[in-house]
Amino acid sequence: MSKNTDTPRTAGSRSLSDEELLRTGREVLEVERDAIGGLVDRIDDAFVAAVRAVVESPGSVIVCGVGKSGLVARKIAATLASTGTRAFFLHPADAAHGDVGMVSKGDVVLAVSKSGEGEELLQLLPHFREIGVTIVAITGGAGSTLASRADIVVDARVEREACPMDLVPTASTTVALALGDALAVAVLSEKEIDRDAFASFHPAGSLGRRLLLRVRDVMHTGDALPVVSEDALMRDAIVEIAGKRLGLTTVVGAAGRLVGIVADGDLKRIVIGRTDILNARVGDVMTPAPRTVGKNELVADALERMETNTPSPITSLIIVNDDGCPEGVIHIHDCLRAVG
Repeated sequence: MSKNTDTPRTAGSRSLSDEELLRTGREVLEVERDAIGGLVDRIDDAFVAAVRAVVESPGSVIVCGVGKSGLVARKIAATLASTGTRAFFLHPADAAHGDVGMVSKGDVVLAVSKSGEGEELLQLLPHFREIGVTIVAITGGAGSTLASRADIVVDARVEREACPMDLVPTASTTVALALGDALAVAVLSEKEIDRDAFASFHPAGSLGRRLLLRVRDVMHTGDALPVVSEDALMRDAIVEIAGKRLGLTTVVGAAGRLVGIVADGDLKRIVIGRTDILNARVGDVMTPAPRTVGKNELVADALERMETNTPSPITSLIIVNDDGCPEGVIHIHDCLRAVG
């Protein structure tokens, strides 16, 4: 592929050939591959102790880090949470300004740091000690201050970074991330967690909610369900839409069976060509045969159905009972909150 020679270049930069760029990319991957490979022989009793500490903790796992290590810490916390462990990320700067109150006795702190000498993290250690937590360090600095003050030290050292200057956090963050994944999966295995167990997890277990949460758990029912008769006037439908705040109302026939809906988006269509929309009969302007979903279906499947609806995405699905009467409404925002 030819280069665009008209593209301005920054001072001090040079033009590399395609082969040089490919070689650089491959070298980075090789360095990071070897860094992770080196962990296999070095993983030891400290890793086991870290797993036990997390499994046996009566509290939460707080993952801390600054800079690139902070980004890795966020991912570790998210992975732990999604696999059934109560975990959250705590930025050391926020902790020093009051958020340390989120930490309780019996918690486990995972402190992620390449050097183990980050000032923001080190200044929290006395507070953690006073609270009474177990401190697990994931660090490349075996002789660092962090390592000397931690209860458990998981070795995350690398021979070198993948950048030519051996400065940019690359291999070191990859190793820390891999260790976090290994820790989360080992904890998951030790707890013998299966699909059914996700239903009773802390809300941080979003993976469990995606797997098990049903439409019936989040649909709007009873007084929250918007309903008007097909013989009602549009002024009544608009009041129902505004009052129930779901962006639509179901429309029922004489026997109470679902015959259609009127949604916010329909109002523009209805207005065109009409001078007296408020006094129009709902049955004459509604959208018939609305999309429905079973109340026992997964919320994640309902969300996918709304997003992939043909000819265009929709924002709500109707739930009907065995008699064909509307029983509930599920909105796309309900799905996103539930499985997000």
